[in-house]
Amino acid sequence: MSLPRFYPVFDSAGWVARALAAGVRMVQLRIKDADEATLRAEITRARDMARAAGAILVVNDHWQLAIDLGCDWLHLGQEDLDGADLPAIRAAGLRLGVSTHDDAELERALSVRPDYVALGPVWPTILKQMPWAPQGLERVTEWKRRIGDVPLCAIGGLTPERGCAALAAGADLVAAVTDITLNPDPEDRMRAWLAAVGEAGPGRCPGPRDI
Repeated sequence: MSLPRFYPVFDSAGWVARALAAGVRMVQLRIKDADEATLRAEITRARDMARAAGAILVVNDHWQLAIDLGCDWLHLGQEDLDGADLPAIRAAGLRLGVSTHDDAELERALSVRPDYVALGPVWPTILKQMPWAPQGLERVTEWKRRIGDVPLCAIGGLTPERGCAALAAGADLVAAVTDITLNPDPEDRMRAWLAAVGEAGPGRCPGPRDI
């Protein structure tokens, strides 16, 4: 499966709209604290915008709403897997991404036949407190060797330059959050990401031998 190489993560449909306007073709909506009415409205708006743009919207965590609202993609963390109805998710036709941080989590993720696996944090991140040390590029290479044809997403502390390094180490797509949301010009930063990974021209990422 071929997925876009740049995959930002945002906490509102407003951010999704900004990403799509900048040319992003795969984006995650990750809303952790909101009531169901707000979640339903945000997911519906983001879903409709992504479809109109021909882009992929990935809904984080809220699997029942993703089913109810006819979404196409879902992302689950390890804790989310505990309460998720995986047969219902698959029966609804949802494609699934799963977060991993260690060997046991990778084995668990692969057991549910994911459509991509995420590994993080590759570098130190300020997004949230993590019990795991930064994984590093060697772990990216190891994970890709172990998962084979399943797409690998690198996340955690990425910049366009680090994204290039992660792609060279074996990642298929690279995710970013605060590198964009804390930037004084988020749209320009997203365009820089797209240019670096080759989704807005020939790309500026060096090959593996150049890293």
